[in-house]
Amino acid sequence: MATQSVTRVGNLMSVDPVVVDADAPITQAELLIKSYRISGLPVVADGVLVGVVSQTDLLNARSSELIGANWERVRVRHLMSRPAVTVHLNTSVERAARLMLEQHIHRLVVVDEEESPVGVLTSTDLLRTLLPDEDPARVRA
Repeated sequence: MATQSVTRVGNLMSVDPVVVDADAPITQAELLIKSYRISGLPVVADGVLVGVVSQTDLLNARSSELIGANWERVRVRHLMSRPAVTVHLNTSVERAARLMLEQHIHRLVVVDEEESPVGVLTSTDLLRTLLPDEDPARVRA
């Protein structure tokens, strides 16, 4: 009987995630999200993961009259979701996908033994596993 290989999070994740400090102005997170064309950022304090801030968090906050009027004074820690939902490199992709569905989230932060972010696994990364032979340039069109 042949054993089926299990794909691990470490094989699909984006490495070297763009992160933002919890005490950074929210405008910095907004700029990073736009510049890197990503939908969310792990939030760190002293190199340790403390939360996640997403494009949706920014849009919801911007639509609030009070927060929008004070946008320049808002810090990332004020809007981030916490705790961040995390997995480790050796977590199975199936387990990661189930966790994303259960938590209604679009990304998981991949952490090392010290809980420092080493990657991000997104719903887009999971979808790519369904089209392994697809030309990436054609998928974006």
